[in-house]
Amino acid sequence: MLRYLLKKALILLLSLWCVLTGTFFLMHAIPGDPFIGDRMIPQEVLNSLYTYYGLDQPLYIQYIKYLRGVLSFDLGPSIVYQGRTVNEVIREGFPISAYIGVQALILAIPMGVLLGTWAALKRSKWQDGAAMAISTLGVSVPNFIFASLLQFVFSVKLHWLPVARWGTFAHTILPTLSLAALPAAYIARLTRSNMVEVLQQDYIRTAQSKGLPLLRIAITHGLRNALLPVISYLGPVTAQILTGSFMIEKIFAIPGLGQWMIHSIAGRDYPMIMGLTIFFSSFLILSMFVVDVGYSLLDPRIRNGKDSPYD
Repeated sequence: MLRYLLKKALILLLSLWCVLTGTFFLMHAIPGDPFIGDRMIPQEVLNSLYTYYGLDQPLYIQYIKYLRGVLSFDLGPSIVYQGRTVNEVIREGFPISAYIGVQALILAIPMGVLLGTWAALKRSKWQDGAAMAISTLGVSVPNFIFASLLQFVFSVKLHWLPVARWGTFAHTILPTLSLAALPAAYIARLTRSNMVEVLQQDYIRTAQSKGLPLLRIAITHGLRNALLPVISYLGPVTAQILTGSFMIEKIFAIPGLGQWMIHSIAGRDYPMIMGLTIFFSSFLILSMFVVDVGYSLLDPRIRNGKDSPYD
């Protein structure tokens, strides 16, 4: 088990280094810079700004300095937002994004598992068709369209909830529903397809022959095996939701990391873009590592090297 974890940790660290290196050189390969915009800046001022932020140095020196900063957990200053550092932005924005994301996960996971299990138990009946129709709708409709629809119904027409902004718990309800719709629908489809397969196994039939109710069999014996693919899906989707959905935060004017990322891209804020990308990637890689650990605990074949959800 320890050897398996060390191997995964090494692979994930290598992946993070590749993301860091690729992001750094791609950002500097894009034509233009943060100081060239609509307003004209004298060349002397530009030269001073390049020197201050180290952009006048050779690219490999900038890369080495940035790599040292990342290793010391210093992602550098923002170019667009004077007096702000990337670390400060993450400390301010991530708790907001995580707050919405945790609520969305708390809603999406049990809803998707229950809907998928119910559809599998009612296979080929109208309940199965209704559950799959709901999940297909959740997967097909983009979250920004769903978010706009929720705003129109519950805010504009019914006046039950605020349209946007950030403040009270009421401001989090519509963004949470918008974020939870897609993962809940996808989890429902995964659970249903795998539960149907599990329910046809011999040990399930043996349990049925003993007179045990099918619902109890599904929950006690079948759900653990049916949820293995769901756990694989939860890794990347958890990272995506907790670090902030760009479109949802933009629509609801939520000051999370997604909102900061959009503004930094528009302003060509190199340190902010690279820092947030590294943070997103680190969170994604960490979540995948946790999923690998959970997967190996549920299925001993994985830690013995016979299978892996990412191989």
